[in-house]
Amino acid sequence: MIFNSLTFLAYLGIMLALYWTLPRRPRLWVIFLGSLLFYAFWRVEYVFLMMIPTVIDYVAGRAIYASEDPKRRKLYLVLSVGSNLAILFYFKYLLFFADAGVGLMEFLGFDVEPPRWSIILPLGISFYTFETISYTVDVYRRFIRPERDFVVYGCFVTFFPQLVAGPILRAAEKIPKLSQRAPFRLSDFAIGLRRVIVGLFLKVVLADNLAPIVDASFTQPVDTLTALDVWTLAFLFGFQIYFDFSGYSHIALGCARMMGITFPENFDFPYLATSPREFWRRWHISLSSWIRDYLYLPLMGARVRDESVDGLATASDEPAAGRRTYALFATWAIMGLWHGANWTFVLWGVYHACLVYGHRVLAPRFSGIPARLRAPLGWVVTTSLAMLGWIPFRADSLGAALAMWSKVLIPSQYLALGMRENTHLVTALAMLAVVAAWAAREYAIPALRRIPLLWPVVETAGWALAIALVFLFLRPINQFIYFQF
Repeated sequence: MIFNSLTFLAYLGIMLALYWTLPRRPRLWVIFLGSLLFYAFWRVEYVFLMMIPTVIDYVAGRAIYASEDPKRRKLYLVLSVGSNLAILFYFKYLLFFADAGVGLMEFLGFDVEPPRWSIILPLGISFYTFETISYTVDVYRRFIRPERDFVVYGCFVTFFPQLVAGPILRAAEKIPKLSQRAPFRLSDFAIGLRRVIVGLFLKVVLADNLAPIVDASFTQPVDTLTALDVWTLAFLFGFQIYFDFSGYSHIALGCARMMGITFPENFDFPYLATSPREFWRRWHISLSSWIRDYLYLPLMGARVRDESVDGLATASDEPAAGRRTYALFATWAIMGLWHGANWTFVLWGVYHACLVYGHRVLAPRFSGIPARLRAPLGWVVTTSLAMLGWIPFRADSLGAALAMWSKVLIPSQYLALGMRENTHLVTALAMLAVVAAWAAREYAIPALRRIPLLWPVVETAGWALAIALVFLFLRPINQFIYFQF
């Protein structure tokens, strides 16, 4: 079942009615079994696969917390995390590494038959795997107590709004809100409904209408593209994936909000960031913080404590610069591979590691630039480089990505266009739309709200137009891009 369908809207209505009318125990069973039903609309047999790590981590969490023997606790942790990673490796990476092994053997002169089997990647496996790993790690670190009620824990793993594509949430911020229902507030319900409408608008009106243009443009032979075309493709896909993924996050957070549950934001206008580091504080925020707390900091050798406002934090001792750099590049390479079993994603991850490292080194040298110039200059550079990073993310092969990148370095490639002019125009309009949406949120809407007679008319007309466009374009044709991860 996908969000951009009438089936989901009907399902959501039933779930909300049951959620707000049933007492606690039946309500928890409805969330748990209803979420499994939501997942079963894709493939029933993979529901049982998802329950394997759910049971393992539930048992492991209780065993870890009950034991006082450090070696035994670590053994339980290794078994829990290892089983999660083993399942993820089999379904997502086995064929990738098998193909890489065959290529290496052929390079060495051996005649090896490539693997002919196929493996279906379970929907959302990377997302719910990261959530269950964070649960057992936090129990091991004594940051949280294990959940004793299996149904509550099952709700934590399978909660349908963010099961398939996040946000990736921690047990401490999710389990208490699922276990105890907040009082019904009409304001929460209204906010959630508006977010669902916004998310559907971003997906079916914007992202899905950009998709055919992006697909057709990336199938064009690379040798027919110019540097201006490559930049346009980078920006165009950047907007498509942003509208698509932020649309999913809006719907997920909106569905939860209609249940009285408030989860952290996952996007905050990332294309208005003024540095690579700020970009990743605005884009897929839940993944960025997860990677920082459970991969980057341990690789850096930093002690971890549960005392910061925005998650986990390092202790006061600063790791050596070399260890910090190694952790940065290793983390980003793994983060790239998390997105997909292809060398293009590894290249994408290393590229962003270079951006973060380059900013870390160069930023102090530009500290003398006046702030009024530094911010717009940082925005132009950050947005351009971040968009250019989408080329390997979307390209069909490593060679195609490198060939497209090479064109932006050749001055003569800026003298012509290889694609139709309307593609460049659509891209420019998308950039203007993002900036206009930010300006409306920050300035126009607060100003209009101070005009009592005008604001209700403008607001009603705006929502009516958005709803009309959503139902006009609502068709379950294109699934969300991040479902494949």
